[in-house]
Amino acid sequence: MKDVTPADWRFVLATDLDGTFLGGTTAMRRRLYDWIESNRDQVGLIYVTGRDPEFLPLIWDKGVPVPDYVVGDVGTTIAAVEGRRIAPIPTLEAEIAERWGDATSHVRALLDSAPGLRPQDTPFRYRMSYHYDPAAFDPGVIMPVEALGLDVLISHECYLDVLPRGVSKGPSLKRLMAHLGVAEEVMLVAGDTLNDLSLFQTGLAGAVVGGAEPALLEAVTALPRAHVCTAPGAGGILEAIATHRLHPEPPEAHP
Repeated sequence: MKDVTPADWRFVLATDLDGTFLGGTTAMRRRLYDWIESNRDQVGLIYVTGRDPEFLPLIWDKGVPVPDYVVGDVGTTIAAVEGRRIAPIPTLEAEIAERWGDATSHVRALLDSAPGLRPQDTPFRYRMSYHYDPAAFDPGVIMPVEALGLDVLISHECYLDVLPRGVSKGPSLKRLMAHLGVAEEVMLVAGDTLNDLSLFQTGLAGAVVGGAEPALLEAVTALPRAHVCTAPGAGGILEAIATHRLHPEPPEAHP
């Protein structure tokens, strides 16, 4: 039997983590995780997350399925998973690195002392991220950052990310799909906050899981393939697999 390649996958889940793949009840997560693990010869798993790669082994130690690929750091990392090692794919990250350039020091100078912002303590390669207090934040600091050729993304009313222009979860996932030869019709994207919006803007089948950020729910109203789920987290993903009819033998959405 030949080795299965990504192009052979019958279904691919590209999912956010916090509030999505890691959300829902224990029973919901167990049904989804067990179904993925029992079908790894035909089901691909891609984490599409704002988390940095250093975080991921911590959840694998708790029984969460190890992905095949990672689109991390809000789309600024594109990597394969080799065993338990996360290996960035240089050909896919080259344009991201070029768009970011030497922006780190410039962003720090503009934002590190700005009211309502507190730098996150994780070192990033091609992004800067802050804890965000909307009550104290001065929106006037955004324009100078955008003038550097960068994008500013606020999500969950508590995070602010500065990214290379045009780089986010959705475009980076599409770049990875093209590299792997994965067909659009086998894909499901899943998320719950505004930094997942670009996933649904790809036009791929989507799961906006239950309990999603109101700003995301409003933003996806004009996106017909973004299914707004009733169940939270992993339960919403189970629901969407069945709703979009993405696998001939889907997992049970309910016990």
